[in-house]
Amino acid sequence: MKTFVAKEREVQKKWFLVDAENKILGRLAAQIATRLRGKHKAIFTPHADTGDFVVVVNADKVSLTGNKWDNKIYYRHSGYLGGLKEISARKLLEKKPEDVLRFAVRGMLPKNSLGRRQLKKLKVYAGSEHPHQAQQLEALEI
Repeated sequence: MKTFVAKEREVQKKWFLVDAENKILGRLAAQIATRLRGKHKAIFTPHADTGDFVVVVNADKVSLTGNKWDNKIYYRHSGYLGGLKEISARKLLEKKPEDVLRFAVRGMLPKNSLGRRQLKKLKVYAGSEHPHQAQQLEALEI
């Protein structure tokens, strides 16, 4: 008996459309990360990109539970002394609503070059409009 190893160029990649309106951020991000990695497929191979493309609309209408809108803090550093910047989830949603979901999904992907390639297959839009009609998107109910 031989072990099947999927090759990236032979994998059929599909496009999925997810509506994030009134969805919980962490639960939604976990399902999206699973689709991006390809873990929902029988041919999943950990070292190969076997995942699908995911287009998320209405990212500005995602929800958080409890007091996370004010208590959840996103950090970044400029590289200079004293250059630590922080922003709450509420302010980040007002400023860049796509980044809230993108940061949540990024934390659930591998921290290597494969994870960075998989994150590029995630397309996030704040409103309900997107430029991917030509890809014949399948609606994904989460």
